[in-house]
Amino acid sequence: MCLPPLSVCIKIESPHPDESIQMTNETDPDKLKGPGGLTLRQIHEQVQKSAERDRQEQASREAMTMPRSRWQRWVRYVWGRSGRR
Repeated sequence: MCLPPLSVCIKIESPHPDESIQMTNETDPDKLKGPGGLTLRQIHEQVQKSAERDRQEQASREAMTMPRSRWQRWVRYVWGRSGRR
């Protein structure tokens, strides 16, 4: 037995219609505002800066660590992080 398909229509209304952004084909990142009031271009620049800081911090952390011995590398290879091997 097969049930007949039901058509479902859901209409979602924004609680803040005055703040809604109408998407068009010509979206200018300097005009579109994201959460917090920043433009999309400003958000992009902040993300790029944050990613660069993260890369620099990761590189400095790796430079400070001692190189692993052959035994440590073998143990990590055999058991891995999960310990299921």
